[in-house]
Amino acid sequence: MEISEIVIGGDTPGIEWRLPVIRFEGSDAAAPSVYIQAALHANELPGTALLHFLCERLRQAEAEGAIRGDITIVPQANPIGTAQSHFGELQGRFDLGSRTNFNRDFPLIPLGDRQTLVDDLDRYPATDRLKRQLLHMALGADLVLDLHCDDESLQYAYIDEAFWPEASDLASALDMKAVFLADGESSAFEEAVGYAWKYEAAEKAARLPGRLSVTVELRGTRDVYPEMARKDADGLWRFLAGRGIVIGDAVTLEPFKGPATPLDNIEMIRAPEAGAVLFHRTIGDTVAAGDLLATIVTAPGTERGTIDIHAPQAGLIVTRTSQRFARRRDNLMKIACGERTRAARKPGTLEA
Repeated sequence: MEISEIVIGGDTPGIEWRLPVIRFEGSDAAAPSVYIQAALHANELPGTALLHFLCERLRQAEAEGAIRGDITIVPQANPIGTAQSHFGELQGRFDLGSRTNFNRDFPLIPLGDRQTLVDDLDRYPATDRLKRQLLHMALGADLVLDLHCDDESLQYAYIDEAFWPEASDLASALDMKAVFLADGESSAFEEAVGYAWKYEAAEKAARLPGRLSVTVELRGTRDVYPEMARKDADGLWRFLAGRGIVIGDAVTLEPFKGPATPLDNIEMIRAPEAGAVLFHRTIGDTVAAGDLLATIVTAPGTERGTIDIHAPQAGLIVTRTSQRFARRRDNLMKIACGERTRAARKPGTLEA
């Protein structure tokens, strides 16, 4: 195991951040290589816990000569966000200086331009230097996993249709309850990786066999427990073994049984007005069209001071907000459905 650091100088004198990078060298140049990072949204820590336990297992495998493919791990990918605290609350999703989501605005370049990501880095602000170096590392691998989590959530993933259904082994290994089939039309990290591969040749590739770039949502922000992290690390180990990156016991993965839902079929349940949120249904529930999902208390104590929210169609509740006060149009739930939503959706990701 080799541990190195990428030093990112701050945009003001006397400030710098250090980004630890852990590498395990494989014994077989023909084996797939993998890049895994966690906590790009710095307050999303289930992935960091998973990688802590995975590295424990990988160190043992290294001692036994059981690592075939190169493995690069960045367990805390956003030291800039980790340093942002406002009134005691970690602010790891948005850069407070630029107001930009840390998982947006990654450069969209063809793979042949990979080296340009790290050329003349000093001309960019610190957040862009971080993004460019993360993307540069990822594009040196065959398989890329970006570990995140949602608010209150089942285990699920965003997977570009170019990698599906080949990526069903990952969904099965991590016991995902749902897969959201993405269209690859945003500047999020995993979609920037996919973009580089799709445009490696003159004609855009529709399928990318042998490659994978995925955002894994490891349940909710509060789901940071040793038993969960170990279970997820074991699942990721099975995925790596199944892909021939590590040598382990014979791996038999059950077929993925959850829904694989296009983003156009995800119902984003939003608050029509501001108020206290009273939920009637929770994550993991299967609902029918018209079922009561939540009540918004808009004018407490008055006769008509509530608004009921009903399911627009049948589906599986995959996520729910942990907040119990909503502003108008705040996201309350994501429901994976069998039919296309009637709500308008921009290409790309579901949220800012």
